[in-house]
Amino acid sequence: MTIQNTERAGVPHNSKQHVFAVIESFMGALGRTPLHAARAQGLHIAFVTRDVSRYTPNRQAREAFESCVDDVIEADVHDSAAVVTALDQAYERSDLRGVYTTLDHYVPVVAEAARTLGLPGLNPTAAYACRNKLQTRRAAEADGVGVPAWAWVRSEEEAVTTAERIGLPCVVKPMTDGGSLDVKLCRTAEEVAAQYHSIASVPTDYFGGQRIPGALVEEYLVGFEVSVECFTFRGERTLIGVTDKGLGAHPYFVEAGEVFPSLLPQSVQKELVSTAFAALDAVGHDFGCAHVEVRMTASGPKLIEINARMPGGQITRLIRESTGLHLQREQIRMHTGEEPDLTLRPLGVAAARFLFAPRSGTVRAVHGTDLLGRIPGVVEVDLHVAPGDEVRIPENSVDLLGSIVACGQNGGEALQRADAAIGQIGIEVE
Repeated sequence: MTIQNTERAGVPHNSKQHVFAVIESFMGALGRTPLHAARAQGLHIAFVTRDVSRYTPNRQAREAFESCVDDVIEADVHDSAAVVTALDQAYERSDLRGVYTTLDHYVPVVAEAARTLGLPGLNPTAAYACRNKLQTRRAAEADGVGVPAWAWVRSEEEAVTTAERIGLPCVVKPMTDGGSLDVKLCRTAEEVAAQYHSIASVPTDYFGGQRIPGALVEEYLVGFEVSVECFTFRGERTLIGVTDKGLGAHPYFVEAGEVFPSLLPQSVQKELVSTAFAALDAVGHDFGCAHVEVRMTASGPKLIEINARMPGGQITRLIRESTGLHLQREQIRMHTGEEPDLTLRPLGVAAARFLFAPRSGTVRAVHGTDLLGRIPGVVEVDLHVAPGDEVRIPENSVDLLGSIVACGQNGGEALQRADAAIGQIGIEVE
């Protein structure tokens, strides 16, 4: 274990009697938002990671990271016992106020560490059931929650046979990754076999954790997709709202945009929320934020997956702009034993659009960013692409090149502004 202190001259630390441990995070501004929120509450931030260099690739990123972190602890973040040992070596247990992550991959580790340290957290069994898509499918199906036809397969031959039984096209995906990584729509038996091989030949997930052998082959659900955002605290589940989602072109499932609150009829939203809440009950989710993806089909709503964490993308920003609720702040309050304030104030509608590479290659130039200030209602521009970068047509969320957020009095205005803004940005690729 290595401990690095990020204190700089003239920058005082918060009291170490209120330590808040964060196990990894999203990259960039999105990942720093909860860290700033925790610091604003007077907490001393201990950032636990297997490799801090991921967050500090250049001077600008390093300065931004250090602005919201007090201590960096390098440890084996795939092992809850190692995390607990690292924290015990760095601090008195009485100084620890909470342990937290924004990433699906570490939800079980955080749940186990919180249980060991006597801190608030999700039931570890529920954490594993949410993290593992195979366990989620089994629990949801056993409780009568609508799910696609599915099977866990452990060979190319079994994948092809299952796909033919379920019907083509079908979806082939790993069980313990996120961000649409290695999730693909397959239209032929050859594509199914190739995608199975692609998943099975890599034993670890994006963050280096062990994958479960094999893959899931699932029925392709034709319909539109939303996510249901909610909190569970002291046995009570509170709906924050429904997010409308737009996806990019097949064969991948990359998010192209989001709108909050949903523009769907209330009766449709009610059906979607009912399925999401039933799924959370099925896995025993009993604490914290949940981001549940559900697809509406001709035969009704079907569960896609449960994420026992804050919503990703720009959803937390959309919620804040449209309701005034600072989701990260309230989640941190929960994880430190305080009661969250989940008051929602209708302020309008917010929409996000994500930036894609037009084709694969090397970025020659980025145009139009100077025009974004002319569009009313644009409240955030987060671009991370520059000349010389290698880019590709997106296959997962890691390939996205940035996002914009725009607000409006209603959904039409927010969407028009968001579309107008993203349309100003041009990327030359050679």
